[in-house]
Amino acid sequence: MVGVLQILGGLALFMFGIRMLSAGMEKLAGEQIQKWMDRVTTGRLRSATFGAVATALIQSSGLLMVTMIGLINANLMTVEQAIGVMLGQEIGTTLTAQIVAFDIGYYRLILVIAGFLFIEFFPHRDLKKYGEILLGLGIVFVGMTFMAQALDNLVEIAWVADGLILIGRLPLIGVLAGILLTSLTQSSTAVTSMVVAMGISHAITLQGAVGIILGANIGSCITGLVASIRLSATARQASLAQILINVIGVLLFLPFIVQYSDLVSRTSGDLPRQIANAHTIFNVAVSAILFPFVKPIARAASWLAPRTAQAEKPKLTAFIDKMQYGVPAVALTEAARELTRLGEVTADMLQDSCIALIDQDISHAQKVLVQEDKLVDPVSKELGAFVNRLMDEDLSLAQQKRCFQLKNLIIDIERVGDMAEDIAQYALERVEHEVPFSSQANQELEQLWTRAHRNYVMSIQAFKDSDPQLAREVCRLESDFDKLYWNTRQMHIQRLEAGVCHPEADVIYTETLRALERISDHADNLGVSVARSCGPVGELVHNNSLPL
Repeated sequence: MVGVLQILGGLALFMFGIRMLSAGMEKLAGEQIQKWMDRVTTGRLRSATFGAVATALIQSSGLLMVTMIGLINANLMTVEQAIGVMLGQEIGTTLTAQIVAFDIGYYRLILVIAGFLFIEFFPHRDLKKYGEILLGLGIVFVGMTFMAQALDNLVEIAWVADGLILIGRLPLIGVLAGILLTSLTQSSTAVTSMVVAMGISHAITLQGAVGIILGANIGSCITGLVASIRLSATARQASLAQILINVIGVLLFLPFIVQYSDLVSRTSGDLPRQIANAHTIFNVAVSAILFPFVKPIARAASWLAPRTAQAEKPKLTAFIDKMQYGVPAVALTEAARELTRLGEVTADMLQDSCIALIDQDISHAQKVLVQEDKLVDPVSKELGAFVNRLMDEDLSLAQQKRCFQLKNLIIDIERVGDMAEDIAQYALERVEHEVPFSSQANQELEQLWTRAHRNYVMSIQAFKDSDPQLAREVCRLESDFDKLYWNTRQMHIQRLEAGVCHPEADVIYTETLRALERISDHADNLGVSVARSCGPVGELVHNNSLPL
């Protein structure tokens, strides 16, 4: 009983260490992973390379698979692209087994101590992520030691020894055991490493270890399958493609497991290293064999999970998906893209509402009202909830700052949509009551709204491109806009006093000017935010001393 508890405790420590190591590596390389992911569409080989490197870095093929399913569900990645990544991630998963096969002795405690010191004494600095990597790696080795020591005692129990001997004689039982263990732990890395621990204590033969490793590869598909059940057909196709890849690989090697084990035994005289090499060679070979068959695998997955005749419920959002939370760098990038999309929509709404007001065009005004009700409001709420939920994850300091920035900018962009809606309402009111505007009033209003629209579009572009120079230009133009706004307002008052302006037009015209001035302020907020996030702000030009 004590031995079983020791194995479970060691496994728990190992999985906790892997999770901490993964979190630290994600903070260290998350932004780079996102940049690589953006280039996945450029070629199958690049997709596979990305899958291998990303999995090796974040130490979780399941996490990467769930993230990819989220991107597929958001229509940001095709099934074929995902299959290329899957073939690469099969290779990336082998790194952990190769690492834990090393006997580092008491150096594992040095890793734990060093990691603890980094975390304890640098909690608010960028060095904390290095502490998580060191401590996580140290805990991984401590967990391996616990499991190996427990197995030394367990193999002395007759029925345990008989079971392990049976697995060695009948590889199919090992495959089934690997599938079961991986399904329970939701981690093929943990199962493979436990098999390496068995090798350290010589509790299993190489042939039995290979059987369990083959089964673990199939069991690793469970995470993706569960994640895709209630998602789109394409997301389910990606999950089924992963199952096809792993099942085909196992079927190719299973009949030759004896010969394969004999071949691997020649790669090293050390059983733990032989087990790690068996895992590596198998995964690399399967990926190489199936690499030319990406399209047939995609077609087979499409046949197994066809799109239904009934149209799938359309998504409000275009980029974000709850499956992206596991890799915060990806989630933040997609949230920024969603916000950019929202900004571009509200910029179009601003243009349509002003055209509707000046030209008395009801269709433009109604279009704005529909967009505000059906798109801007619900997407703003969903995006805000997405960012709030993301903040519950283990984020780096830079990622936390980015979340706060996004939350503030969501408010700015949503309010621009509200202002555009107000102007559209004024347009409908003007048409309904036949309120006249003088030609001079129309001309000045057109000049003001085009300036406000230009400033706002530039601010969205500055955010999209992370362009501090353009952001500073937006801030400078805000000062010019304020002067134009004040002059336009004074001219309106003069026309009103001279009787040129119709009294009924006063409220609509004045409120429209105020709305445009507030929109320009929100554009300025975006500019300041971008300038600050991209480094030293420098001298931002503001002119808030003008009377209102």
